[in-house]
Amino acid sequence: GNGVSGGGLAADDADADDVVASAADGVEVVAPQLGAEGGSVHASAESVSTSASTGARPCGVVVGIVKRAWRPFVCVLDPDSGMGQQYLVEPHDPRIPRINITTRQAEVLKNKLLLVSVDFWDRCHRFPSGHYVRTLGDVGDVSAESEAILFEHEVNSAPFSAQVQACLPTKGWQIPAEEVERRLDLRNGRALVCSVDPPGCVDIDDALHAKQISPGRYEVGVHIADVGHFIKAGTPIDLEAAARGTTVYLVNRRIDMVPKRLGEDLCSLHQQVDRLAFSVLWEMDEDAAIHSTRFVKTVIRSEAALSYDEAQMRLDDSRMTDELTLSLRILNSLAKKLKTARSEAGALTLGSPEVKFVLDSETSDPTDVGMYTHKEANSMVEEFMLLANITVAAEITRAFPQCAMLRRHPPPLPAAFESLQRSLSHHGFDFDSSSSLAIGASLDACVKPADPYFNKLTRILATRSMQQARYFCSGTASRSEYAHFGLACPIYTHFTSPIRRYSDQVVHRLLAAIIHWEAVSSETLNAAAMTDLTDNLNLRHTMAQYAGRASVGLHTLIYFKNREVEEDAYVIKVQDKGVVVLVPRYGVEGLVRVCESGEPNPFTFDEKQEALCAPGCTLRTFDKVRVCIRIDSSKPHRPRLELSITTPALPRAR
Repeated sequence: GNGVSGGGLAADDADADDVVASAADGVEVVAPQLGAEGGSVHASAESVSTSASTGARPCGVVVGIVKRAWRPFVCVLDPDSGMGQQYLVEPHDPRIPRINITTRQAEVLKNKLLLVSVDFWDRCHRFPSGHYVRTLGDVGDVSAESEAILFEHEVNSAPFSAQVQACLPTKGWQIPAEEVERRLDLRNGRALVCSVDPPGCVDIDDALHAKQISPGRYEVGVHIADVGHFIKAGTPIDLEAAARGTTVYLVNRRIDMVPKRLGEDLCSLHQQVDRLAFSVLWEMDEDAAIHSTRFVKTVIRSEAALSYDEAQMRLDDSRMTDELTLSLRILNSLAKKLKTARSEAGALTLGSPEVKFVLDSETSDPTDVGMYTHKEANSMVEEFMLLANITVAAEITRAFPQCAMLRRHPPPLPAAFESLQRSLSHHGFDFDSSSSLAIGASLDACVKPADPYFNKLTRILATRSMQQARYFCSGTASRSEYAHFGLACPIYTHFTSPIRRYSDQVVHRLLAAIIHWEAVSSETLNAAAMTDLTDNLNLRHTMAQYAGRASVGLHTLIYFKNREVEEDAYVIKVQDKGVVVLVPRYGVEGLVRVCESGEPNPFTFDEKQEALCAPGCTLRTFDKVRVCIRIDSSKPHRPRLELSITTPALPRAR
């Protein structure tokens, strides 16, 4: 049928050209389609030979199995498949075949989310055999479905152990006087610090300040929660954070990388509370040119914890002239100049179909869905976080050229934009992909005054044509490979979010050693160990992204449970028997088939032009259509979101 399942609504999932070999042996060989800041699904431990010719789908050959990768899978029982006590269960992961289990409790297990393990796969049998492990909950139950998402994406949501909790200071902890003496004290008016975050943010790990120090000169500071004061290398809490890698954000819950008391209390930069920070201080002129830089451990007291809307109001309301508002306006003025300079260097403004949900306060079910809008205040914060990351990246690489933790974004692969270029040409636009500067100019030019979303859609599709950004150890790559293509900068890292990213904690340790704050551990200076760590962080980052997208898909499915809606959509990919469409209003994406399996196709697929052609009707990428969105409940145990095109009227085979 048309459409996608509740867990498959995300952009990269709908187009996933993942290659999986030897499912019978439980071994995954994955050659992912890459996108900027996207990710690859990890392969199991095996020997693999891969090759890909120009224009061909990547493929792999299993040459040896080192270790079986069997694990429990989230499944639903197909009640119509029963033969005696034998039933088939359908895994949530579409790459995994149905599994045969033996059970006397089929009625009890109907419409439940189950964990099922594979035991063996007889070469004479169509499906592997396995056994029931446990029940997660009811199909459609938000809590059970969310747990299934976490399990499928290998997210550790278990409570933190007593050993981890024991690493935290006792209740009632205050900053010791001797610690204050060691640090630069920016309280009591020395710096008017504030944070700007999404509404309701409780794990605040960054704050800013700006003040004029002389005519045409400004002191600007980025202040990051000093998580390193509480988490020391090699301790149980450090090992746990390294294993988890990142905080995972679902629509209805957050799975923390560090204990809640640390992330929401001890380190979080709440307003009017003394906090320890690691700060980057610049002296800038009116053109945002940097004249000096300083890295220093500080004590701060945030004046205000603002939401983006609150910060935007201060920027816009000319009647507000208090000191904090004036500081924000200095920051915003400098941020605009930083952004202009980055754009002129070739930095790209990319896009993704972001949505936000309004959840019922009692049931947590979504009551409304809308597109996320970025404000000037968002850009202001982003520019200074980027500047801090770039500044710190250069410093840690200077001091530790062989073991600095960096993040790179490789340039697009050859021919990556060919499909996008062909599609845009049908709408009268040229797309120059010769450099990031040329790509940026091309994206800026793709504007249709009558269709404001056209430009954003172009940026979304351009993003998907790019490779993913990844963490790496500086000693494992040549200097020319350090660059971040999307940001158009020669070197980059993550420093600004140590509460929710372990990579940032490692960077903090390297920077602390540079300023002679504390010695760095031998493990941190070991390039091989650093590479193992970056591999895990890349995997955890990817899984966190996929889990978040699956959660969006789940809540979208719940939102449309008793609704049938007609909405504008755009064709984003053309296939021989259908088109993939994106519905901006809801961030929904899925395949609309123009004919069912086995039926004659009323359309002719023009592969070179990437178009479906029929008398009186042609479908191409970027075409605007109307779609009907509803729930397909033909399989009650596996409801799906179904999309069908209502305008234009599609011809049917005779």
